[in-house]
Amino acid sequence: MKNNKKEILAACNAFRKNTLLETLEIEFIDVTEDTLIARMPITPKVHQPDGVLHGGASVALAESVGSAAAFVFLEYNKITIRGLEISANHVKSVKEGYVFAKAKALHKGRTTQLWQIRIENEEEELISLVKLTTISFHK
Repeated sequence: MKNNKKEILAACNAFRKNTLLETLEIEFIDVTEDTLIARMPITPKVHQPDGVLHGGASVALAESVGSAAAFVFLEYNKITIRGLEISANHVKSVKEGYVFAKAKALHKGRTTQLWQIRIENEEEELISLVKLTTISFHK
């Protein structure tokens, strides 16, 4: 990482304004040498009708953190990242608190990248396991 942790998180969080990330209250909270972590509060606005976290909200969280991780870890100037494919396995429900999404690269190619995003609850139990394929291209 060419920038320090505080700068990276500030840059990622700055992109939230007036986007789905702001609507869902997704916040980038940590970055390591190979992971980017974001959290999302579990409130009624991300619930299914029966009061548990909606799988679509989990997928939105996963694609958000995976795409941001691609931008951070590829360290290319003037690139655009887009999601090509996403698949999610939801293994546990959650009704309240926060979920945490940790994106880690499985493959960082010049054009396509493969990311694994683990979504866990506050007790570090797996909620969803997501695979995201991204593409990067020059603006």
